[in-house]
Amino acid sequence: MSSVGRVVVGLGLAIALGVGTGHAASPQDHWVGTWATAPLGEANKADGPGSADMTLREIVHVSRGGDRVRVEFTNEFGTDPLTIGAAHAALSAGGSEIKLASANALTFGGKSSITIPPGAMVVSDPADLKLPALSDLAISVFIPAQPLTHVTQHTFADQTNYMAPGNVVGEKTLTAPEIFKQWRFVKGVDVLGAASDGAIVTLGDSITDGAYATENGNARWPDVLARRLQADKKLNGLGVLNQGIGGNRVLRDGYGPSAEARFDRDVMAQAGVKYLIIMEGINDIGNATSPTNPHDPVTTEEMIAGLNQLVERAHIHGIKVIGATLTPYVGAKYQSDAGEKIRLAVNDWIRLNKSLDGLIDFDMVTRDPANPSMFLPVMDHGDHLHPGDAGYKAMGEAVDLKLFGGK
Repeated sequence: MSSVGRVVVGLGLAIALGVGTGHAASPQDHWVGTWATAPLGEANKADGPGSADMTLREIVHVSRGGDRVRVEFTNEFGTDPLTIGAAHAALSAGGSEIKLASANALTFGGKSSITIPPGAMVVSDPADLKLPALSDLAISVFIPAQPLTHVTQHTFADQTNYMAPGNVVGEKTLTAPEIFKQWRFVKGVDVLGAASDGAIVTLGDSITDGAYATENGNARWPDVLARRLQADKKLNGLGVLNQGIGGNRVLRDGYGPSAEARFDRDVMAQAGVKYLIIMEGINDIGNATSPTNPHDPVTTEEMIAGLNQLVERAHIHGIKVIGATLTPYVGAKYQSDAGEKIRLAVNDWIRLNKSLDGLIDFDMVTRDPANPSMFLPVMDHGDHLHPGDAGYKAMGEAVDLKLFGGK
């Protein structure tokens, strides 16, 4: 997809900062991401969104807290206009239930509904909502019947979400809702923070997305990192934004646009981003050197050049970039000797690259000392490519908080 439109809906800077809306915002206040996901496009199903009036209630686990919230909605991969008939945000009470005392109707330039053009996204007006750190926020979206050929969603949410007929965004509990496991049309949550606050974007593939982590357990390594940051009074102003996509690659589109193609949307456009952690490339290597289905060949030099471009693009905007080594993959379906040589060379580059602002050695943390090309068994999900919960926990705990100014 070519350039992506960004439609910001509001009443100007005063409302964007909460001025004149009952919130005394400091001139130094700014928006900081507390939750985000990386969307991609999928063909809609016959009974999918738009086939009838329906409400989607989607649960997102935020990182940092705040008293002022706005929500980002997306039609960036849609081919038809997307009409949102109404939207609400409230603290989750578990399942499809919300805490009514916290509920807020979301508006867009003061209006309850909005139509998002194909290729665009919108940002809601700010809402007063005391959002605790590490809490679950329920975002309810009424999608009236309309033609939608494609939906913009994050396909692997690892989170139970709920769908019910009609416009029931304000209901405490949805009656006999249908369950779905994607984040549809919702792409980000921002809170108003102080000037020193910011966000950390984690850019990657399924290992960052959290494949095989316990469902609804928030056990991905970025979740572990977020909990550690919130436990540190000096660093609890930092949000963590998971921009992992399962199957994603650095250099070529596949399942979703490549990291290079989605970089501006998934990294640069995030609110208050100060740090970027990059852990991506194993799918480029595995697909290129697969013993059974080699395709889209890449060299070590091409991999390094692609990663270096991401570093340079972030540095243009003053974002500090932390490189994360690629975890072991020998034993995985697409592993090969040739691929392992590329992985080791890329990891050497990450460890020695002077242009990076920091290093997280996930390879060292997760590998078996007796067989360094493989996961330590206790950390292996079982496919020799993805960690299990213990592996994700070890990865999140291996991040040195000094990278972000901690002790």
